[in-house]
Amino acid sequence: MPVLVLPILLSLACAPLAYFAGRWRPGAAAWVGAACAVAALAALCWELTLGPARLVLPWAPTWGLSLEFTRDGLSGLYAAMALSVGALVVLYSRAYMPHHLAEEGRPARDEVRFQVLMLSFMAAMVLLVTVDDLLLLFIALDLTTIVSYLLIGFDRDDPESRAAALLSLVLTGATSVVFFAGAMALGLQYGTFSLPLVFERAATQPASTGALVCLAVGALGKSAQVPFHFWLPRAMAAPTPVSSYLHSAAMVAAGVFLLQRLYPLFEPAVAVRDGLLAIGFLSMTVGSLMALVADPFKRVLAYSTIAQYGYALVLVALGSEGAPLYVAAHAPCKAALFLTVGAITQVTGKKKLSEVSGLRHSLPVLAGASAVGAAGLAALPLTVGFFKDEVFFHALVEKGPLFMAAGLVGAGLTLAYTLRLWWGLFGGPRQDVPAAPRLLVAPVVVLAASVLVGGLLPGLLVAPSRAAAAASMVHGGASSLELAYHLDARAENLLALGAWALGAALFATRLTWTPMLTRVLEGTSKVGPAHGYRVLLHQLDRLSTWLHEKEVRDLRDRVASVLVPTGLLGMTVLWVTPLRDRFIAGSVGWADVTLVMALAFASAAALATLRARNHLVLVMLISCVGFSLAMVFAFAAAPDVALTSVLVETTFTLLFAGLLALLPDRRLERAQKEAQQPRGRDRISAGIAGASAFLLSWSALSHLQADRVGTQTVKLAEAAHSPNVVAAVLTDFRGLDTVGEMSVVLAALLGVTSLLKLKGKG
Repeated sequence: MPVLVLPILLSLACAPLAYFAGRWRPGAAAWVGAACAVAALAALCWELTLGPARLVLPWAPTWGLSLEFTRDGLSGLYAAMALSVGALVVLYSRAYMPHHLAEEGRPARDEVRFQVLMLSFMAAMVLLVTVDDLLLLFIALDLTTIVSYLLIGFDRDDPESRAAALLSLVLTGATSVVFFAGAMALGLQYGTFSLPLVFERAATQPASTGALVCLAVGALGKSAQVPFHFWLPRAMAAPTPVSSYLHSAAMVAAGVFLLQRLYPLFEPAVAVRDGLLAIGFLSMTVGSLMALVADPFKRVLAYSTIAQYGYALVLVALGSEGAPLYVAAHAPCKAALFLTVGAITQVTGKKKLSEVSGLRHSLPVLAGASAVGAAGLAALPLTVGFFKDEVFFHALVEKGPLFMAAGLVGAGLTLAYTLRLWWGLFGGPRQDVPAAPRLLVAPVVVLAASVLVGGLLPGLLVAPSRAAAAASMVHGGASSLELAYHLDARAENLLALGAWALGAALFATRLTWTPMLTRVLEGTSKVGPAHGYRVLLHQLDRLSTWLHEKEVRDLRDRVASVLVPTGLLGMTVLWVTPLRDRFIAGSVGWADVTLVMALAFASAAALATLRARNHLVLVMLISCVGFSLAMVFAFAAAPDVALTSVLVETTFTLLFAGLLALLPDRRLERAQKEAQQPRGRDRISAGIAGASAFLLSWSALSHLQADRVGTQTVKLAEAAHSPNVVAAVLTDFRGLDTVGEMSVVLAALLGVTSLLKLKGKG
């Protein structure tokens, strides 16, 4: 087994192992899952010492599809981030979830489900960053969407939690579909979905702008960037471990990762990158301003995440080598703060800044560790966050004074809202609270230690940052990224000093400008994208209700709702398709008399069903139609199809006859009475559907090519090692269709069994 897949397999094994451990004892799920995550991290670190590698496994060779995986600096950095932070958050959940479940009145065994979902998301994230194929990227992206929906809506009895989960699913799911459209467009343009081949061909034939815009939309939706940002604050309804992991180190990071992985496609598209640059600065501004006035702890951090990934988006748009480093440095700082507010909520029962103060006296260790995380987020010296802002300022210096000013303001706002959060929690008048459980504090301490180590020993970050940059922003080239403290008057240092001064001034004067900013933001929220989403959802709900009233009340309307649009679509296709001699009337000879007689008998039986006054007679007439068509198949030299048709008709005729004998007589009489009173719209619907079916069949039969259809089908059946063409079609050529049809029949039978219960209620 190639070692490349070892971390992936270990990540995928975390959730099942945690589930089985949880079946033995619920508390064991977290420990087993965290241990497996650490093992996957160890395997990943070992593999990274071996250098880059790729693995290609054939999937559908005839379609040119393969399962492709890569191990390079970019995938290694993001996978290490997902596994390390994930292991700490899972351990934190061991102490957090029992209390949370008790407050919700739920059984302790629900903790196992929570841990399985968290570990499943971790595995999906590791899979996302290691695949090297556009289609697999989309599949992994959708996996993160589905699992995040389940995690955000984990408190299923809470209406706010359910609404937040639906919002995240709709928004990130819709943008994922747009990403899929872009991936398909690139696959059609380059004839492959393999990323190395796509990059190679894009060097001589740049990707289409439409495809790049679709890819960008998918990434922006995941990273909660404007105008898709409003789902992230609502997602704070989820338990704190979910917010800490998904919305700092995993799910939100996935969007920026996609842009970094696909950067060779975006590099020549200056207009698209300029658009990303504008969105990045806008997200920085919107997120920072909202974080300055938000009251709930987690919402402050959510808006901060929007702003911080706006920074990362700016770096990606500028083609900076520091983009991967920025995301990696942000993750432990933000995760530490999320875990801090979760611990405070558990020991105090409070969720807003206006409800707490002075907790540094009761929670000194948590206060100190979170202060380190806050310092890292605010990019203060001796923390890893200092270097994330250094690479940010370095990229802006090369663009000129306007960009430098924007970066200075953004960094100043970051310091202001970070100080506001930490001081609101731990500063001010003393408030005594119970001590936090050690397992709630220990992960914060570990994350704070990593923030300090990265700030004190920046040389440790150079090699992985260069490897990640070489695999993304400067694809295939060497990176010159340097990280060190420089005690001089270079522009980056001056910008940092200016940002700290601005942030301190904003924090000191917050009481003067906060009320005005709050009113402005409340006014803009009434016309923003969040308001548009609510209006759209309301209108869609009204439309759904109207359609339900029109369709479900009557079976004929329900059938018409399917047949009429299909018929109109079919006739539209015939209208716009430029076929020469579209409808051809062939000759009928004496050899065709038996075939014509069988068709005439089938038509007569079909017309007779319109006048049937008894359900049993109706079933028999319909069976006559089927048996007549079986005769047609037999006369058309298709005995195997005729035999299949006879078996199907016999089975269903007996089935319907038996069911009619079991159904309540009163309901049958009422249904028969309604059927004998056709409405005008019923005739119109039948006319549209029947005309479309007739014209499409005539057109198709007018352009049959025996060599293309018949001969090729026989050849393909032989290639499939099947002596029977029909069997080959059903089980091989149209195997998925057959499975779908069997599923429909099974669903129908389940419905029939429920109808049989009405026998005694008629």
